[in-house]
Amino acid sequence: MPVMGDKERELVKKELAGLTGQVTLVNFTQELECGYCKETSQIITEVAALSDKIESKIYDFAADKDIAAKFNIEQIPASVVMADRDYGIRFYGIPSGYEFTSLLEAIRLVSAGNSGLSPKTKEILSRLKKPLNLEVLVTPT
Repeated sequence: MPVMGDKERELVKKELAGLTGQVTLVNFTQELECGYCKETSQIITEVAALSDKIESKIYDFAADKDIAAKFNIEQIPASVVMADRDYGIRFYGIPSGYEFTSLLEAIRLVSAGNSGLSPKTKEILSRLKKPLNLEVLVTPT
């Protein structure tokens, strides 16, 4: 049974209509003892089906440890939003509620190859001397 209804699918399809570049959604899941893994994989698959610019890849966290390690995935469910390069965008947990909107925005930004940051912000960030790991934590609403 689909996660999104017909009305929601049409709205998301419109949101994704302007994508310019290819996007890959890489999902890590497993069947045993994983809250929301099945639902997260289903969301990723359904979103990818709404645009010819999006492809989804689903991996088993336990069986595909080498691929999970390549993406530095240490917990599940996890989803990577990337293009021909990995921008480091990760979603942990199910992207539902407000997080679903964040997933769609990440897809749009990655497709455009543009962070949306202002030139001043980019200039300030260029002064960083070492890698920075930025985490945004949200709770379901």
